[in-house]
Amino acid sequence: MAKSKEVTVEEKLRALYDLQLIDSRADEIKNVRGELPLEIEDLEDEIVGLNKRLSNLDEDVTNLKGEITAKKLVIEDANTLLKKYAEQQKNVRNNREFNSISKEIEYQELEIELAEKRIKEYKVKIEQKNEVITTTKENIARQADLLKHKSGELSDIMGDTIKEEALLLKMSAEYSDLIDDHLLKAYNRIRTSVKNGLAVVSIDRGASGGSFFTIPPQRQVEIASRKKIITDEHSGRILVDGALAEEEKEKIDKLLK
Repeated sequence: MAKSKEVTVEEKLRALYDLQLIDSRADEIKNVRGELPLEIEDLEDEIVGLNKRLSNLDEDVTNLKGEITAKKLVIEDANTLLKKYAEQQKNVRNNREFNSISKEIEYQELEIELAEKRIKEYKVKIEQKNEVITTTKENIARQADLLKHKSGELSDIMGDTIKEEALLLKMSAEYSDLIDDHLLKAYNRIRTSVKNGLAVVSIDRGASGGSFFTIPPQRQVEIASRKKIITDEHSGRILVDGALAEEEKEKIDKLLK
């Protein structure tokens, strides 16, 4: 939509207030969603981390079982050698041979003893890791349930508002295009500097909406004349008269319906 070259101050004020109404409605939708999108993102990241931890734990258990298998082979080989050395001892010719074989037997017995010790240690580690695995799986299940609940909650909200939000975004872009760059920048600057996002407010019972400071009667007359852009000296918000505000609210409500 091309920007008009000659736009009256009243038209600018109406366009600004229309934009404010549209953006405020979009803000309301975002507030209904609240922190849900961020909470869902955090839960997804947490579940990814837990699954990575679970994968590492499973790998550790697999490696420990592999170590146990290797130690059992060490024991098996040592037992085979013990039988061999026992037979050889029966046929030794002197003490030197006997002592040499005895040392080999002693070495293999130590190998068996060490391997059995390591197997016990590995089994304890596996048991400990399996406990952590169980706890981790419980955490994953719990967080997955929470994620499902929050995703469903967000989906319900989005289902109710997604079409309206898309329309609001389109309208916001269209109405922004009606406002000159300098005024639009001022509008956006004010919106980001106030908590409720209200950059354009109407006069209500002689006070500025959003700040509630009384506007002097002469100032109210100037605002109602719609001849120039007037801001609230306390909050910096752009001010419009109540009649204009009501007219624009009715117009925007009809468009949104």
